[in-house]
Amino acid sequence: MRDFSRDHSALALNTASLGHNIEGRGAGWEPERVIDACAARGFGSIVFWRREIGLRAVEIGDRARAAGLAAAGLCRTPFLVGADALDRTAVLDEAKASIDMAAGLGAAVLTIVVGGVHPGTRGTVESLRILADRVADLVPYATERRVKLALEPLNPVYAGNRSCLTTVRDAVDICEMVDMPNLGLAVDVYHVWWDSDLDAQLQRAGKNRIFGYHLCDWLADTQDVLLDRGMMGDGVADLKAIRASVEGAGYAGPCEVEIFSANNWWKRDPGDVLDVMVERFRTLC
Repeated sequence: MRDFSRDHSALALNTASLGHNIEGRGAGWEPERVIDACAARGFGSIVFWRREIGLRAVEIGDRARAAGLAAAGLCRTPFLVGADALDRTAVLDEAKASIDMAAGLGAAVLTIVVGGVHPGTRGTVESLRILADRVADLVPYATERRVKLALEPLNPVYAGNRSCLTTVRDAVDICEMVDMPNLGLAVDVYHVWWDSDLDAQLQRAGKNRIFGYHLCDWLADTQDVLLDRGMMGDGVADLKAIRASVEGAGYAGPCEVEIFSANNWWKRDPGDVLDVMVERFRTLC
């Protein structure tokens, strides 16, 4: 495993951690201020959300790189299946627009949060089939734009309305089915910490299919499964063991802190939040 105690350049900020992915949350810092704050603290990269970028993808990407930060990723595509994804053509068009945004930003990876159970179906099997079909249609376009697509399995509590994709196993299955080099997965501690099959499935994925690693913690007494994530070390996830599995499968990229915390971390000064991230990353992750 990499030693972060003296070098935390692998640390990446997902701007959701400062409340920027939901209107009215957090301190409302503009992207430029977030970039400068991360650069001053030795972060190596940054991940933005589409709503923050608007029509400024090239400008913001250039601004990040000028400050010494890589644009590690962009969040996220629209849901590809589920109640909000009935119009296949409209969904794929919006997804292609998000690929264009990632390309303009110079983001290495575009994350896919897939959407919940598709209307008219039960369970997840048929929804996953529809998902695989739509992903297969997107991958060639992403290839042309030189963007990697990362399927992100979510915790099973979200299966109904946010992600019918709940296991690394199913994500790897889809990657193998589509079989294109720019389709892989993102591994988020919040969503996989409970999975006793994680190590074996990451080995299946291998280094060429693991495109991202997201850090936070699962609070034992979480009050809101969407907006009450823990800072690293405040919960029950075995962070070092999970990273050992991720890196043991060959991943050596950024470690992206992504914390949705409406009643705790989003209410704090963003500079203080970033300082805590650095300290926890260097000592606990």
